[in-house]
Amino acid sequence: MSIDFTSQRLSYEQGELIESHLPKQPFSLLQTWVQQAIDAKQGEAYAFSLATCGSDRQPSVRTLLMREIIQLDNAGIGLVFYTNYDSAKGCDLATNPNAEALFFWPSLERQIRLTGAVQKVSREQSAQYFHSRPRDSQLAAWVSEPQSSVVASREVMEDKFAQLTVQYEGNPIPLPEFWGGYLLTVEKIEFWQGRANRMHDRIVYSLDGEQWVMERLLP
Repeated sequence: MSIDFTSQRLSYEQGELIESHLPKQPFSLLQTWVQQAIDAKQGEAYAFSLATCGSDRQPSVRTLLMREIIQLDNAGIGLVFYTNYDSAKGCDLATNPNAEALFFWPSLERQIRLTGAVQKVSREQSAQYFHSRPRDSQLAAWVSEPQSSVVASREVMEDKFAQLTVQYEGNPIPLPEFWGGYLLTVEKIEFWQGRANRMHDRIVYSLDGEQWVMERLLP
């Protein structure tokens, strides 16, 4: 038995990437594409896949929510996301701080790959974001410790959530030591636009010092 997709075909014909029409630095193009994905109501258009690889050399990927995309002082690009430091991804990044992020917007026939090194943001920045979250989300961060570990049942999680609700009633919820933000400093960014006949456009920007070098890749 198999699930066969070999007869499924789509022709990508919504856009194009022509070098002479592109900016010399990728931030403005990234900003434009993200905004167009939001305007196209692509669900959570700021959702992305994060690929990591730890000491076991086993690649791992999952979907997260991007919380900030910033232009750095040296013309670079930074991606900020938040998670449990004791999670599988956190353990991977503690061993190997290199990662790749992927945005994919199927109705626009576009994806963006962003490659770089990851480091933790300051505790002050993590605390500011943590306390901007809905109160129930703050409590949930305490429930999922250690994240990715086995739990006996859903009821165990619900019971812990209820206990924490009572414990912190009327009081601020503290930022967990095991929870906070990461900054991925982008070294390479690839814009992919689907084209007809699988002749896709792939434009990659690579950071060389404080200058971006733009190249076209074969599809």
